Amino acid sequence: MRRPAQSNSETGSQDFLPLLVWLSPGFPVGSFAYSHGIEWAVEAGDVTNADTCAGWLSDLLEHGGAWSDAVLLVAAHRAAAQEDNKALREVAELAAALAPSLERRLETLKQGDAFLLATRTAWPCAALDRFAKVWSGETAFPVAVGVASAGHGLALPPTLEAYLLASVSNLVSAAVRLIPLGQTDGTKIVARLTPLAREIAARAAQSMLDDIGGTALRSDIASMRHETQYTRLFRS
Repeated sequence: MRRPAQSNSETGSQDFLPLLVWLSPGFPVGSFAYSHGIEWAVEAGDVTNADTCAGWLSDLLEHGGAWSDAVLLVAAHRAAAQEDNKALREVAELAAALAPSLERRLETLKQGDAFLLATRTAWPCAALDRFAKVWSGETAFPVAVGVASAGHGLALPPTLEAYLLASVSNLVSAAVRLIPLGQTDGTKIVARLTPLAREIAARAAQSMLDDIGGTALRSDIASMRHETQYTRLFRS
């Protein structure tokens, strides 16, 4: 006789498989095309090996765009879960305005719009439909992920961890091609930064929009300098 299926509440588990798909390199958002300024950092000699790459990325997690993205994701997730259309519109507007350079704006908005298109097609939910009525402008990537995650009942902590680790993995992939690094060294960097990504996710889960801010100024300058870099592999 077949045993009755156990519910998520009985097993203490939750279906997080959508996160693995949404934040994988194969999801059609074009993340492979962006380096978040690392291409200029390599050109300038700031990032030259595994140690300097890990240091650059840890600064992004703690003090740069990755932290601000996490705060925005939290605000979008909360607003979508509470069906607070006013708050959702406000966070979408703020996220679209926060990018410190043209390329950073391109990076987050193009990925966000592509993410919404793919998830609304393959993983439709009421929250995504409601967001489309609330906000008609371009959407920053962390806001799009936050809305989709809340709409599918995915908890905030693992969503944050997955988002931050995917961001690290994507930038390590860019560094592997740019420095160049071997695949083994790249994997070691991701493993090295995983505990920090988890720590930042836990911190961000308690954040409010007033906690947005950063001091990774060298990274912001890198994104601006990249706009006029002579030879480029990446769009940012």
